[in-house]
Amino acid sequence: MPVKNIPDKGELVVCTVVKAKGFGAFVKLEEYPDTEGFIHIKEVAPGWVKNIRNHVKEGQKIVCKVMDVDSSKGYIDLSLKRVNEHQRREKVQQWKNEKKAGKLFQMVADKIGKSSDECFEEFGKELIKKYGSLYEAFEEVAYDNDALKKDGFSGEWIDAFMEVARENIIIPFVTITGYVEIFSPERNGVEHIREALKKIEKKDEEVTVTVKYVSAPIYRIDVTAPDYKTAEKELKECAEKGVEYIKKHGGTGTFKRKIK
Repeated sequence: MPVKNIPDKGELVVCTVVKAKGFGAFVKLEEYPDTEGFIHIKEVAPGWVKNIRNHVKEGQKIVCKVMDVDSSKGYIDLSLKRVNEHQRREKVQQWKNEKKAGKLFQMVADKIGKSSDECFEEFGKELIKKYGSLYEAFEEVAYDNDALKKDGFSGEWIDAFMEVARENIIIPFVTITGYVEIFSPERNGVEHIREALKKIEKKDEEVTVTVKYVSAPIYRIDVTAPDYKTAEKELKECAEKGVEYIKKHGGTGTFKRKIK
């Protein structure tokens, strides 16, 4: 249930190849019903493309970048070669999440005895406006049962939405690693190092930060968090606490994202 009927220029879209022949490929846009686009052969792959079928085939799912849009004619010019592998994977996962969210939203509608279209008009659009997408709304509620009420939502649908989110969404967690080099020349340097490492460690409902010995003076920091942005932030902040402590007590310390 897209909020708009046509994509914006620069947007990444999931497409299914309908026809690949001659100077390009015609595709249908999965997130925009009854909308088609065209990939010119020069935008299929870097360099000279001798046979377009060596790169795309009918029925294949691909991720493209929207290069130009003529909304009056419904014309959409796409590029396949301008999407890197990281963008492709991320977009495909986002698309899969939203497909799942659509099914979950239908379950909510069934529970309260309304159509999904009615629910979308009543509260779906506002959820997307607040959280960015329906899937992110379900994720937020699965993580915090009171999220909707805290954010000002009300209505008979909230209990049904919470129930569906809890039963069907698994909160993702990511783990990243960094390193600190900590050294102390002081007589009681071992104690200072131990205290510095304690300053780095952390554990709460969202984030876990642990420190493990590698080889003096190197220690590994493992951070588990709900997403990479949070994990990177916590890694840097926690490492800096340990480094700051050891420097105040006559030692040296540095934080490194990787070690050679």
